[in-house]
Amino acid sequence: MKILVTGGASGLGKAIAEKLAGLQDAQLFITYSASANQAKELEGQYKNVKVIKCNFSINSDIQELISLIQKENMDVLVNNAHTTKIEKNHFHKLSPDVFANGFASNILPVIKITQAAIDVFRKKKSGKIITILSGTLLNKPPMGYSEYTAGKAYLLSLSKSWAAENAAFKITSNCVSPAFMLTELTGDTDERIVEEMKNKHPLKKILTTTEVADVVAFLCNSTQQLNGVNIPVNAADNVI
Repeated sequence: MKILVTGGASGLGKAIAEKLAGLQDAQLFITYSASANQAKELEGQYKNVKVIKCNFSINSDIQELISLIQKENMDVLVNNAHTTKIEKNHFHKLSPDVFANGFASNILPVIKITQAAIDVFRKKKSGKIITILSGTLLNKPPMGYSEYTAGKAYLLSLSKSWAAENAAFKITSNCVSPAFMLTELTGDTDERIVEEMKNKHPLKKILTTTEVADVVAFLCNSTQQLNGVNIPVNAADNVI
């Protein structure tokens, strides 16, 4: 099984890469941009991991990745990379450029890469698309995360279309929406806020990247009957 994980050298992506590298008969390809040292460490640690430098803001890098998807005849695509920092500010204080840049950096590359993967999957009538979203999509979104949440909502909508349009070709498209995790993306969060979240959590602990990686691994081997769903990983926040 050939798996491509975008942004697989740091944060949640690294946890996913380490988990999937342990799957039987898995051949893993991970992209990185700034995390060169971490990527090389993963490649050295796991014989079935190959790393590819891919800056989502450079079109030639995207095109090379598309060529790799076609050449390697990928079986699974994990859309994980998020290349810009979260602009934590109220919607009315954000410049429209923030939304335009976010779309160009985090949405358009996913569209191009996923189109290439679907072309490969359709030809062999088999394939899985797994897209990492966010718990901010569930219930009441946190204040100051409008651009980030909007981008994830756009990908959720696309993922549902991918599922509906390609089910007859035995292609599945599912999403994973993790709650707050301590990663490079959230590293600037005030320690007092993190402690408050921990105290309010039903398990009295913050979600870990390893726990989310377990869900991604499950989807890699899941039945084709599981299609078009968004799996929340947040203990009890989604309980009705």
